[in-house]
Amino acid sequence: MSSNDKNITWHHSGVSREARQSAFGHKGATIWLTGLSGSGKSTIAVELEKVLFQKGIKAYILDGDNIRFGLNKDLGFSASDRTENIRRISEVCRLFADANIVCIACFISPYVADRDQARAIHVESGLDFVEVFVDSSIEVAESRDPKGLYQKARQGLIKEFTGISAPYEEPVKPEIHLDTGDLAVNESVDNIVEYLTLKKII
Repeated sequence: MSSNDKNITWHHSGVSREARQSAFGHKGATIWLTGLSGSGKSTIAVELEKVLFQKGIKAYILDGDNIRFGLNKDLGFSASDRTENIRRISEVCRLFADANIVCIACFISPYVADRDQARAIHVESGLDFVEVFVDSSIEVAESRDPKGLYQKARQGLIKEFTGISAPYEEPVKPEIHLDTGDLAVNESVDNIVEYLTLKKII
């Protein structure tokens, strides 16, 4: 704990969460897409954002690569850096959700403990957190690899690459499980939208 912690105070907004929900016509939430590189997370996220936007839902994607260009550009891919990467983005997602935006978080996030921490950050604030397991076999994911990352990882050119030289811990009880080896992108998006509607998030 920092010695300055006692000198900081959380400042609350003058606009209540209920007022935002009433004005926007939907709740804020974080939709957390996790899965191997190449499993289809980004593709699903882009289409989901389009569908939600067309429905008048305020939504925004936070993508793993994009975050590392700015907020987390100081982090590498060691286990400790991956944990810090997810911790930081979890806090950002919470802020988006608290602002009544549907935040679509698109991260490999390979460790169960890190995803559990992301969920806890939201639950502690009374916010909805929807874990979506974008499930794909390593063979299918590798076949979709436009940047050739898997090949580089197998050649030892990329260290700590999830699925090859670093582990991926599958979600135990995700709210949504999408088998992208069988489901088309639109079917995956429909499943997410159906869940959000059922839970009265949108």
